[in-house]
Amino acid sequence: MRFILTALALVTSLLAFKPATAEKYPDRLVTMVVPFAAGGATDAIARALANQMSKGLGQQIVVENHAPRAERACMYRKPHPS
Repeated sequence: MRFILTALALVTSLLAFKPATAEKYPDRLVTMVVPFAAGGATDAIARALANQMSKGLGQQIVVENHAPRAERACMYRKPHPS
């Protein structure tokens, strides 16, 4: 009798728990950072890759181009008076 009650308690406790379900990944917008200026070959490749990745993931991927620091520094540098 004790065995039956123990088995019944075990089965009841197992039925009370439901399996955990994972959330859909990724659940936020995905950003791909390209460390070069826009308009070059690297930009074109990154955008083509992002397009294929978004089809596979089912999530939109945004491509952000960030020029290297040296290039940005040259844009803001004042000309040297000669």
